[in-house]
Amino acid sequence: MRNPFHTPFAAVFTNEVLLSARRVAPYALMMLFSANAVLWWGWGPAVAKGWATNSDFYIHRNLVGFSFILGLPILNAVIMGDPVVRDLRLDVYPLIFSKPIGRGSYLLGKFFGNFFVLVCCQAVFAITLFVLQWVPFSGMVTLPVRVLPYVRHFFFVVVISHLVLAAFYFAVGTLSRNAKIVFGLAVCFYPVYITYLLLLKSIPGVGVFTDPLNLQSQSGLDPWSRSADFLNQYVVSYSASSYANRVWMIAVSAIILFVVYSRFAIAARTKPSEMTVLRLSSAAEIVPYTLDGGSSYQLLDSTNDAMFDRDRVELPKVSATRSPATTLSKLLAAVGMEFRLLRAERSLIVIAPLAIVLSIFDLAFYRVVPEISYSVTYASGTAKALLLFLVGMIVFYTGEAMHRDREVKIEPVVWSTPAPNIVLLLSKFLGTVVLALSLVVGVGLTATVIQLVRGHTPVDFSAYLLVYGVVLVPGVLLVTAFVVALNILLRNKYLAYVLAIGTSAGLFYLYSTGHNHWLYNPLLHQLWTYPDLTNQTILISRLYFLTLTAAFLMLALLRHERAR
Repeated sequence: MRNPFHTPFAAVFTNEVLLSARRVAPYALMMLFSANAVLWWGWGPAVAKGWATNSDFYIHRNLVGFSFILGLPILNAVIMGDPVVRDLRLDVYPLIFSKPIGRGSYLLGKFFGNFFVLVCCQAVFAITLFVLQWVPFSGMVTLPVRVLPYVRHFFFVVVISHLVLAAFYFAVGTLSRNAKIVFGLAVCFYPVYITYLLLLKSIPGVGVFTDPLNLQSQSGLDPWSRSADFLNQYVVSYSASSYANRVWMIAVSAIILFVVYSRFAIAARTKPSEMTVLRLSSAAEIVPYTLDGGSSYQLLDSTNDAMFDRDRVELPKVSATRSPATTLSKLLAAVGMEFRLLRAERSLIVIAPLAIVLSIFDLAFYRVVPEISYSVTYASGTAKALLLFLVGMIVFYTGEAMHRDREVKIEPVVWSTPAPNIVLLLSKFLGTVVLALSLVVGVGLTATVIQLVRGHTPVDFSAYLLVYGVVLVPGVLLVTAFVVALNILLRNKYLAYVLAIGTSAGLFYLYSTGHNHWLYNPLLHQLWTYPDLTNQTILISRLYFLTLTAAFLMLALLRHERAR
C-alpha cells in the first residue's frame, strides 16, 4: 500500500508549510491575533454588560468579529495570493516540473499548504481566548471551563468562511500570475461585501444562503436588549439555511479550484520585464563590420534585430551637479516614472472604477437630504466612503513601489544612478500620493457630475476643496509616510502588509468602541462635521499629523539601505 505521506501532493504541502515557517508574516499574524484576543477579552463590553467571556454567545460574537473586523479578508490575500506567483518570480518552474509531479498535486499542495498555515495563524485567536478562561480579571463573569464551543464556532464561522475567500484569491493569483491584482481585489472586499449585503437584505433567505462570511446567521438576536443572565445561558444554534450556506461555500471552493486546475498551464508565460530606470535588451552582442575600408563595430540587438552604429550612438549626459534645482529636476522625473509604473498596474482597472462607483452609490441612487448645502453633503459623503479604499490602496501600492526594484533585480542599477537618497525615497512616496489623490479627484469630479445630473445645484467647489483638503489630503500623506517607513524598517513586504493592516484594524476597532481622540485618528473618522473643518482643534490636528509625516519620512531616509 502506498504511503500517503510519500506522494507529490504531500511533498508540495510540506514544502509550503516549511517555507511559511521561515517567513516572518505568519508569526506577525499570530502575535497580532493573540494581542487582539487579549484586548477583546479584557477590554471589550463583557465586564460592563456582565456577559460571561466563555459563554456560547460571547465566543460566537468574538469569532464573528474576528472573521470580519480584524481585516482577515485582506490578510487572507497576503497568504493565499502569492504561492504560485512566487515560483514564477523565482524562476523555479523548470526545476519543479522536471520532477514527477502533476498539475493537481502541485496546485492542491500549494493551496492546502498555505491554507493550513492561514488556519494555524487564525487558530491562535481562539486558543488565546480558550487559555484566558483560567486568567482572573476584576469584575469579569466566567462559566465553567469549556472546549467544544471554541472548536465548533471557529470551524463554522472562521475556517469555512475563509476557505472560499482563500480559493478565490488563490485562483486570481494563479491564473493572472500577478499578486498585485489579488491585493487590489482584497482592497475592494469591504465596500463590495457591505454593498452586497445591503442589496440582498430585502430578499429573505437569499442573503443568509449566499453570504460567504455567514454574518447573518444570528442577525435576529439583539444582545443589547437582552439581559446578561439570558445571554450567558444562551446556546448559539445554526439554522438550516446556515448549514446550507456552509455546504454551498465548500462546494464553491471546490468549483473554483477545479477551474484553476482546468485553466492552469505548466509553462511559464514569458514577457519583457518592466524596468524602473532602464529597459535592457534580453540579448545583445557586438559584431565587427567594415565601413570605408576601416574597422568599426555595431551592436546587434536580438530582441528586435535592430542594428545600431556604435560610432553614432549618443551617450547620455551625466551631471554631477548637486544644486537644489538639479535635485528637484531629478525628483520630478523620478516621480513621473513611479506614477507611470503604478498607473500601469492592472489591478487599478478594477479598483479605480469600483472605488468611484461605491463612493457615490448612495448619492446617485437614493434620496439626498442636504445638511448645509447639496455640495457639502456630496463632498462629505464621498470623503467618508472613500477612506477604506484609500488606506488599502496606499498600503499595497506603497509596498509594491518600495520593493519593485529588488524583485525585478535592478536595485543595483537604480542605486548606481547619480541621484541622492532623498530623490529615490521621495519619488516612491510622492508617486503613491499622486495616485491616491488622482482617485480623490476622480471621485470628486464624478460627484459633481452626479450633482448636476440630479439637479442639486448650485455646485460649490469650495466645499469639495475644504472637505478633501482638510480631511483626506493630510490623511493620505501621513498613511503613505507611515507605510514607507514601515517597509524601510522591516525590509519585508508581507510583514509590512500585516502590520499596516493590523494597525488599521486595531485603530478602527478603537474608534468603534468610542476611543477616537484626534491624537491617534489621522483620518478624523467619526470626528468631524462640515462646520468643524475650520475649527482651531481640527487645524491643529492637521499640523500635528503633517509633522508626523515629516518625522516618518526622515526616519525612512535615515534607515534607507543605500545610505550605508
